[in-house]
Amino acid sequence: KSRETADPAACSSLKLAAAEHRDEAASKKNLCVKAAKEHNIPEDLNKVLENKVMETVLDLSYVKLSVVETTCSGDADSEGIVSKSVSSHSDLIPGVYEGGLKIWECTFDLMDYFSEAETDFTDKTVLDLGCGAGLLGIVALQGEAARVHFQDYNSTVIDEITLPNVVANCTSAGRRMGSGKDRKASKPPSKRPRKAETSPDVLNRCRFFSGEWSQVSQLLLNSNKPCSKYDIILTSETIYNPDYYSALHDTLAQLLDRNGHVYLASKVHYFGVGGGIYLFEKFIEEKNVFRTSIVKTIDQGLQRCIMEIAFKNP
Repeated sequence: KSRETADPAACSSLKLAAAEHRDEAASKKNLCVKAAKEHNIPEDLNKVLENKVMETVLDLSYVKLSVVETTCSGDADSEGIVSKSVSSHSDLIPGVYEGGLKIWECTFDLMDYFSEAETDFTDKTVLDLGCGAGLLGIVALQGEAARVHFQDYNSTVIDEITLPNVVANCTSAGRRMGSGKDRKASKPPSKRPRKAETSPDVLNRCRFFSGEWSQVSQLLLNSNKPCSKYDIILTSETIYNPDYYSALHDTLAQLLDRNGHVYLASKVHYFGVGGGIYLFEKFIEEKNVFRTSIVKTIDQGLQRCIMEIAFKNP
């Protein structure tokens, strides 16, 4: 209504103000880009599991979040995301904390799909993008992937959640590193901290990174030990915010092997944030780099989908 009644001079002034606001917002976004870094695997793996209590789901071990919330402070959480998430009662603080402490339901959708489709990870190079707990990458390790790299926005998530989960699932007392196809139903949580007696071979196949996607891409491609492109990229619940679509698309285009595949799990729509599977699908179509197909739809509760993405011209 205001557009119908406004005079041309006022419209011009409004457009100028809007442009300045966009420039300012873009400038702030650039300032918030989180630098990438690689996380070394400690020699003493027992320190990785120190003060950690493990729970079990679908025959995989994972760190109990409530214990991390109680014990993680100071240098262990230099980003302050644990306290910020708890105090704000939020699983998402854009540009600060991107939800990696929590295991989201689409992760389990993707794990089920791998089992149903008998996805072959043997000798593949795999990236768990926006890994959080790292369960997808751990499944790839169980499937005898040659290399699995884990990336999350927050360094605290990598150190306090992802790395402990990988170590716990590589212990001789923990999960057998097998095919991962015959997973059992959830078991009661273990109440004792896990002692690490790992298979070095498994951890030698892993690398861990934190930071914003574009920064991680540059680190991977330009470091003194650059990695080859990935045969498979796994990502779950990473398309909730349309503001991130361009960075995600560019990251996939830069890091995926020409004959590789992306498996992306998402809700159809993320209320309150605006993203969703069909909006991202449209974004990909407009870029005209990838082809997509919805390989599975889950209708229980809020509708969810699994999308397979590959280059149009491999």
